[in-house]
Amino acid sequence: MEGICLPIRLPDSAGQAMQVPARVDVAVDLQDSSARGIHMSRLYMLLQESLAGEALSAPGLRHLLDACIASQQGLSSAARLTLRYDHLLLRKALSSNNAGWKRYPVTVEATLCDGHLQLAVDFSIEYSSTCPASAALSRELNARRFSEDFAGTHALSNAAVSDWLTSERGMAATPHAQRSRAEVHVELKPSFHELPLQSLVDAVEAVIATPVQTAVKREDEMAFAALNAANLMFCEDAARRIAHAMSGDARVSAWTIRVAHHESLHPHDAVASVGGKNV
Repeated sequence: MEGICLPIRLPDSAGQAMQVPARVDVAVDLQDSSARGIHMSRLYMLLQESLAGEALSAPGLRHLLDACIASQQGLSSAARLTLRYDHLLLRKALSSNNAGWKRYPVTVEATLCDGHLQLAVDFSIEYSSTCPASAALSRELNARRFSEDFAGTHALSNAAVSDWLTSERGMAATPHAQRSRAEVHVELKPSFHELPLQSLVDAVEAVIATPVQTAVKREDEMAFAALNAANLMFCEDAARRIAHAMSGDARVSAWTIRVAHHESLHPHDAVASVGGKNV
């Protein structure tokens, strides 16, 4: 059964549960190769009762999958559940006292087979990437214009240089930057109770350093520009940063990362992928 529309309950940072709409897929195997027809209504009722009744957790998913298998009365020995939803997180501004909500598309897949629970989480974040090569070219052009404008000048005051830098002449070129996207797939170790979506998002945004912002005042935009200048990156740089964060996470057994920089210079994207396993 695929594309079932149901509300699910998610734990928030305050320990409360919030309800969000989701699309749910559920599947069970058929042990008898000649069997036809599963008990779909029983699966639907189990999903509706369980997902709307308690906040999403690893033990809760195991219990639900166990119930899905039992509901088939001997037809099935394994079950799989896939949940797709948008997770909203309240994010603080960089410098001002403002905050705003940001959307993170999430997919949770849980499989129970032979008593073993496998959990995987997919999520994506958007961030800004400024090209290191373009930044170097911009600095070169700025330096060239500075030399041209002050050719023959032997002594410059700090005020004269400051005035030039803040004038239109002080910016001969700007490096190209673009909105970028990281898609992260993690397989979770079964020893953890919670689904650590927010902490995983926080870890990725921390190493990327330039996640897109929500509520922005002038001081926030200035801080964002400074972060972009301090975090010049090609797509492979971003992929390696996220890989480093996932490889050091004790909750993660394996991970796959794909980043795409939606180029403002080219009509195509720059893409990098990396994956690995944790011991």
